[in-house]
Parts: sequence; structure tokens; C-alpha cells
Amino acid sequence: MSFDAPPFAPAGAVVPRVPISFELYPPRTTAPIEALHETIQQLASAAPRFISVTYGAGGSVGGRSLDVLRYIREHTSVEPLAHLTCVGNTYAGASRLIREFLDAGILSFLALRGDPPLDESQPFLGDLESSAQLVQLIDRAQAERAPYQERPIPGVPGAVQVTPRRKVNIAVAAYPNGHPRSTYRNQDIDALLAKQAAGATLAITQLFFHPDDYFAFVERARRAGVTIPILPGIMPITSPARLRRVLELSGEELPAELSIDLEVEPTAEGRTEIGVAHAAELVRELVDGGAPGIHLYAFNQHRTVLDVLTAAGVLPEGGATSPTGGALQFAETSGAH
Repeated sequence: MSFDAPPFAPAGAVVPRVPISFELYPPRTTAPIEALHETIQQLASAAPRFISVTYGAGGSVGGRSLDVLRYIREHTSVEPLAHLTCVGNTYAGASRLIREFLDAGILSFLALRGDPPLDESQPFLGDLESSAQLVQLIDRAQAERAPYQERPIPGVPGAVQVTPRRKVNIAVAAYPNGHPRSTYRNQDIDALLAKQAAGATLAITQLFFHPDDYFAFVERARRAGVTIPILPGIMPITSPARLRRVLELSGEELPAELSIDLEVEPTAEGRTEIGVAHAAELVRELVDGGAPGIHLYAFNQHRTVLDVLTAAGVLPEGGATSPTGGALQFAETSGAH
């Protein structure tokens, strides 16, 4: 199953207007795992195309990441997607980790260069110098496995059916307003072209605050020769502290109206409503403009991102369900070119 194949929502699931997906992170301790499982089930009920799970720099939460991915795979019908980074990783270490994910049945990945570690004494990059190299390594790791798989034939003892092994999906990051460490204007487009040439099948953008940021980037990417779907990544901002943090990490410019609204609102409930409304309007404009889907950074909380999708009209009001399920696929429309 590739990212543009049409998976089907389970019976009774909410059917989104466009394909959706979510990002979660593994818990730093085992204490909140039940709450995370509940969040996964709530997100899965919205029939997302996939749920991605971040991976700690240097492998700090690698085992817990795999546990969350296994839970998604075994307890939902949603595709689990594993994050992998170059930071501090050697070819040998990354290869072992990729094989571990493959052995667990994980066949979708997000290949990232990664952020510098907080401890400056730790190495930033190991043998892997770019996410394009990591894309190639993921592809190679699967190619070294058996090219086929065997499935028992019901009712015929000892007989098996031989089928081709499913190819991995490999997503990569894209930066509508440029990566904070970019040194020239088109470096991010050149990097995306290199990732595509290495075998990437989907790009997911870093957060942004204005729809024109996304559409202008997609247009430049298409002119340069990028053909893979480019999925907009949206992060609902529900507090001034979170806004300051994401601006610090991303290098994005301050969204003045959102910042003022969050600062003057005295209650947490009111700030959440502001963040949901702002993100919903952004999602609405992206969908109307032809974005192939919506990827939401959930912060391990389901209510906010589901409220955003409902307010934007992507999910039905009141959680209307489909008795038969519906097809989801990332298909570019003319407005997103």
C-alpha cells in the first residue's frame, strides 16, 4: 500500500472530506500510556491515512516509539509511520533500527535530518549527512530482505501463496518558508528534489501560518520538478508559550494577529478556542485551494485537532459516520500546483 493508494475506513468510522493524518510523540515515561492509547483510538475513529510517531534524538525514546507504532498497527486499522533521524546515527546503527521497524511490520517512514541535540558536546551528525541518504538507506534495508512473502492458503494444509513484499513508503520534510539553517533561497527546493530522487514518496511541511506560504512553495517546487505530493503540516497554537516555542524552533515569523489574540485572552479555554479557530480557517483555505490532505501535529491530545477538522468542515459535524467506509488518497488538484 503506497501513500496514494486508497485505504478504506472501517465500518462506522467518520469519513473526512480530504485525507488527514496526525503526528504523536512517545511518552517520556510509562505513566501516560493509557491516555495515549485513548488518544490513538479517538484519532483512529476519524479514519486518518496514517499516524506518525516521532523518534527522540540519539535514540532517547526509540523503544517507546516502537511500542506506540506497534499499538497503532495491532489495535487500529490506521497505517503507523515511524520517524527516523540522521542526528547522531551511523549507517550501521540506522540500518539496525530500520530492520527492527521492518521486523515489527512498520512499512512507512519519515526520514529527517533532525535537530541539533540540546547537549552541544554530542555529535550532530554521524555517518548520515542528509535525509536523502537516510531515504536511500531505508530503501536499501528493505531491498536486502526477501522480495516476497508467504501466506497460508485456508483449507489447504502446508500450502502457501507467494506474493510480492509491499514496498516501503518514505515521507520527507519540506519547509515552505525555508529551513532555519538554509544558506540560499532555493536550498530547500534543491534538498526536496534530492530526497525525491533518492526515493521519497511524500513530503510533509513544517508548520506555517498563512495559506499563501504553502501554495507559493508548492508552485516553486512544481516548477523545479518536484512531483511527489506535498502535504501541509498544521499545528494548532493554543497558548503564548507554545507559540514562542514553535517560533524559536522553526524560525517562522511571528503571526501578529494570533499572538495578540492569545496574549489578551485570560483563560486557557478561551485561548484554546482561539487556536482552534485560527487553525480551522487555515485548514479551510488549504482544502479549498486544492491541498492533497491535511497533516496535524496533535501534541498527544485528540480533542483540539479533531475540533479543528470539524470546524474546518473536514470532519462532519456531530461525528456523522459512514456504514461502509470511504476511500482516502493524496491526489493533487489544480489549486495546489
